[in-house]
Amino acid sequence: MPALLDVQDLYVEFHTRDGVVRAVNGVSYSVEAGRTLAVLGESGSGKSVTAQAVMGILDSPPGRVAGGRILFHGQDLLGMDAEARRRVRGARMAMIFQDALSSLNPVLSVGFQLAEMFRVHRGASRAQARERAVELMERVRIPAAKARVNDYPHQFSGGMRQRIMIAMALALEPELIIADEPTTALDVTVQAQVMDLLAELQREYRMGLVLITHDLGVVADVADEIAVMYAGRIVETAPVHELYKRPAHPYTRGLLDSIPRLDRKGEELYAIRGLPPNLLHVPPGCPFHPRCPRMRKVCAHEDPPLYDVTEDDGTPLPGRGSACHFWKETLHG
Repeated sequence: MPALLDVQDLYVEFHTRDGVVRAVNGVSYSVEAGRTLAVLGESGSGKSVTAQAVMGILDSPPGRVAGGRILFHGQDLLGMDAEARRRVRGARMAMIFQDALSSLNPVLSVGFQLAEMFRVHRGASRAQARERAVELMERVRIPAAKARVNDYPHQFSGGMRQRIMIAMALALEPELIIADEPTTALDVTVQAQVMDLLAELQREYRMGLVLITHDLGVVADVADEIAVMYAGRIVETAPVHELYKRPAHPYTRGLLDSIPRLDRKGEELYAIRGLPPNLLHVPPGCPFHPRCPRMRKVCAHEDPPLYDVTEDDGTPLPGRGSACHFWKETLHG
């Protein structure tokens, strides 16, 4: 059986006055039903642009998909016409955006916005759609949902607005949800509540979930696999616990070392030196080499592929890949 979502060698570029920005360069990943893939990386690494390409919501122009395939149940979304793509979006795959306040319409009640999904896609009456909106609000644990269905987005807290965004994504019981930084700007307690809710709903509906974040702490308990992105490319893939135990790329190692730890109280917090590259002028060779503590001469002129990661005896490590010429040093270092 084909994967629920299979992104193959995807390229996305933006044509600007300063030149062509290659935001996504040959990204490939797949998601199975009931599984969670976390896509990690700093801002500007191409995580959200990849998700927008999958959903078919790239701003075009200036953005365009320059190559690759996006298969959903084996069917190439890029080959669909606009109407067929619209029928897939929302009904079979949905997206949770990072800024709920700007994603929700401020002049319409949350109940109206939730009910609209059922009126447009399911042909429900206004009364039926309102009833379903209340049920959804209760499902994502909005207190006093029936009394608050006519409230507006600004009348809810940040955590409650994010729950409403989750409710909108779940409205039509999609098979795949893409969550783009769903816990941004929330305090750690609310972050944990939102992530627990997402994980619970995913198990209940057996959805595939793509979780986009820059926060390694958020995904430790919810992801099955991780893909680490840098400068528009995937530089490491691994099952979640394997990546935390033994990263195989210096960038991933740097991200893990940057997490505050209770057993290092009083020590200076590690930071990866330098800044991510300007995507108009990505350095030759490995794009991470100007910031890499393991950089060698070859790194400056030879772009590494995504190597299969193995043990010292050559035993393959399932699901593991690293775009580093010297991944063995990082894995065993």
